[in-house]
Amino acid sequence: MEQQLKSLGIYIHIPFCRSKCEYCDFYSLPGGKNRKAMEDYAQAVMLHLKEAAQRAAEYEVDTVYFGGGTPSFFGEEGLRRLLDEIDRRFILRPDAEVTFEANPDSVSAPALRRLRKAGFNRISIGVQSDRDEQLRALGRPHSFQQAREAVAAAKDAGFDNLSLDLMYGLPGQSRDQWAGTLQSIIKLRPAHISCYGLRVEEGTPLYEYKDCANLPDDDAQADMYLYAVDTLESYGYRQYEISNFSREGFESKHNLRYWLGGEYLGFGPAAASDFAGKRFTYQRDLQGYVEGIFGGAPVLSECESIPLRERAGEYLMLRLRTRYGIEAKEYHRMFRMDFAPLEEILEQLHKARYATKENGRWRLTAQGFLLSNQIILALQEAQRESAAFWVDPDAL
Repeated sequence: MEQQLKSLGIYIHIPFCRSKCEYCDFYSLPGGKNRKAMEDYAQAVMLHLKEAAQRAAEYEVDTVYFGGGTPSFFGEEGLRRLLDEIDRRFILRPDAEVTFEANPDSVSAPALRRLRKAGFNRISIGVQSDRDEQLRALGRPHSFQQAREAVAAAKDAGFDNLSLDLMYGLPGQSRDQWAGTLQSIIKLRPAHISCYGLRVEEGTPLYEYKDCANLPDDDAQADMYLYAVDTLESYGYRQYEISNFSREGFESKHNLRYWLGGEYLGFGPAAASDFAGKRFTYQRDLQGYVEGIFGGAPVLSECESIPLRERAGEYLMLRLRTRYGIEAKEYHRMFRMDFAPLEEILEQLHKARYATKENGRWRLTAQGFLLSNQIILALQEAQRESAAFWVDPDAL
């Protein structure tokens, strides 16, 4: 009987960008194009892919995601070479979802056509706002007109699966301005829209002047979020995860892999993996990563086996971010744990309209998503108490 292949996602981190945004805490190296650094990096990733593929013979790759940094700044030739190497080394499904992130200022119509022909079929463009003064305040290297032009070029190149990223809670942003941004984006008719609340992360430039940045408070951000949920729903964009909305059939398959507990391999500095029962992350150091791959030196910053009890906690944390939610029989089958203590809390949340039950599955409402951190912590505490005498069957 033919062996059933397991599903695998691949993430490639591209740590290059033109400039660092004021709010960004992702690992990236801003500045002009360093051709040698980019070529050395491409060679290192290709070698790493070759080595990793030997451990993935029982898997087929059905999602590939190039994130960053700014993959489009890396260039279409480099992206095509890396995708070709994935296709060469792994079992890549013909219908795999293949995504790359792009900034409006670093794409061109000819490059987009070549990428589409090479097998890329999904593009995620960072737009963030339709107001140029807000884009400048964020340190974004593009205008909204460039975003419009990038969207038109992507559609002309055949990218029907087009996602646009937005941010709310920007310096000086009003609810009316946010409403205007949503309308501007809806007019562009993307298949997918991501809406992220601005977070001020320590170590970013924004963190240094946050107190005088005129940032909307938590209540104002919550109002913007709920407005987005209602507005996008009315235009046919269903919320399937806290920050993500799509037309039917255009959910991000790769990101759903993270939220639903699928396996994935990451490549590049700061990239994370969850593969064969282990979770590991590569060091946030481009030179260290490149030298480690070529020289066989350690490149991991952390590596651990994840016990089943911890996976149970992650099941709650990740799946309750999505509209798919959690279910008693599934929970018991996966973890051999009692769902009743969790259901008791969920019933209380249902009365408060923070959770709902559909076809036997519990999920959070839009109001519940706003309190998801507190809700998940309460559920995990109940889980820990109910598991006090639970024994991991794998440990016997």
